Amino acid sequence: MSFFHELAHQYIDGEWRTGSGSWDIIDFNPYNGEKLAAVTVATALEVDQAYRAAERAQQEWAATNPFERRAVLERALRITGERTEEIVEAVIDELGGTRLRAEYEVRGATEVLREAVRQSLRPTGRLLPAVSDGRENRLYRLPVGVVGVISAFNFPFLVTMKSVAPALALGNAVVVKPHQSAPVVGGGLVAKIFEDAGLPAGLLNVLITDSAEIGDAFIGHPVPRVISFSGSDRVGRRIAATAAGFFKRTILELSGNSALVVLADADLDHAVRAAVFSRFLYQGQVSMAANRILVDRSVAAEFTERFTAEVAALKSGDPRDPETRIGPVVNAFQADALTALVDRAVADGATALVRGRTRGNVVEPTVLTDLPEDSPLLTQEILGPVALLMTFDGEDDAVRMVNDSPYGLSGAVHTGDAERGVRFAQRIDSGMFHVNGSTVQDDPLVAFGGEKTSGVGRLNGEAVVEAFTTQKWMSIQHGRSVFPY
Repeated sequence: MSFFHELAHQYIDGEWRTGSGSWDIIDFNPYNGEKLAAVTVATALEVDQAYRAAERAQQEWAATNPFERRAVLERALRITGERTEEIVEAVIDELGGTRLRAEYEVRGATEVLREAVRQSLRPTGRLLPAVSDGRENRLYRLPVGVVGVISAFNFPFLVTMKSVAPALALGNAVVVKPHQSAPVVGGGLVAKIFEDAGLPAGLLNVLITDSAEIGDAFIGHPVPRVISFSGSDRVGRRIAATAAGFFKRTILELSGNSALVVLADADLDHAVRAAVFSRFLYQGQVSMAANRILVDRSVAAEFTERFTAEVAALKSGDPRDPETRIGPVVNAFQADALTALVDRAVADGATALVRGRTRGNVVEPTVLTDLPEDSPLLTQEILGPVALLMTFDGEDDAVRMVNDSPYGLSGAVHTGDAERGVRFAQRIDSGMFHVNGSTVQDDPLVAFGGEKTSGVGRLNGEAVVEAFTTQKWMSIQHGRSVFPY
């Protein structure tokens, strides 16, 4: 546990510190309840210190040769590779993720770092035509300055790295506030990697705290120009409103209510496997998870039989057991909420084709069907291993059902005709949609983000250039201009 005690601190201006707040955040192993570390919270004073340190360090970093910035990112990539097993172990302990899920996250974060190495040498400007003779237009891409990152608990190492690595590569400084349930994997661990990679002090800071202590100080502070947040749409609304009041840009990766659609001509074996993975990866605590499984009525009986058999066979329990597929949810509050949610749905008329038990924080998988059309479950995010199985009659009905949601993050359609799947996907109001694949996908080269209440802005690939740089126009007049007066 020395690993957690070492990294469960505030990291400000290159120093590991104890917060000056009057209470502690306790970091627990969600499976066995073991106390991993206690972190004294940062106060608004430390928020200011972190942002001021970032502001000072950023100017010199932006002026640094891009090849030198790239060298730091390359070392961070190498260190991450060397410490893969250590990071995987930390994910299992702090998040209750299975080894399969932990390795999935570390691979994703490694690819994000690999792409950030390339992003450090991205073009910094363009020459554009001018309407006047003798004038030259230059459009420069410049770092925004300081980026505030608020990370989620479900894939904290990957989610934090998705903003931190490209922001640093493009010449910015960063202050991270990890989720309370992932202070090490989503914060201290990232800071340690970059510290050991030789990142100059002040460019990356980590504040472990809570809004109960600091209020809106993290968002409303005058230094950061961009706030990148991953989490619920409820919190995202508050962040967006607060940031807008200070004219800050926001990148919001928010909740989802994704659907996986099985058309009549789908490969059912493949669709079943995709549906099980899409719904139950990391106990369903994934914003892209397939809350809703929609199946054409003509194949519903066969699909349901295969799907429920696969779900019932998923082993739940200790995430360190290599056979385990369903580990614990993040905390007891979430376990109780999920249990109550299923009980209420059954009481309201839903049928439980698979009914899992709750043992501590381990919530076994449940599959519900026959939900009333006005069931609130159909339009909300369910962060847990509960699948909603529904039938439809034809593509138009399926499109209507998929779009009948306030969210628009991800989704998938399974069909024997890929181009039919593309046409279907084009009718869906979402930021991401996949043909014959999982709803849970992430690629470092492809813009990631949602529509409607699933978020604003994009990350990954070229999208991070839009997210973490600003444009500045400069014109040069060669020769003398003619003015009207």
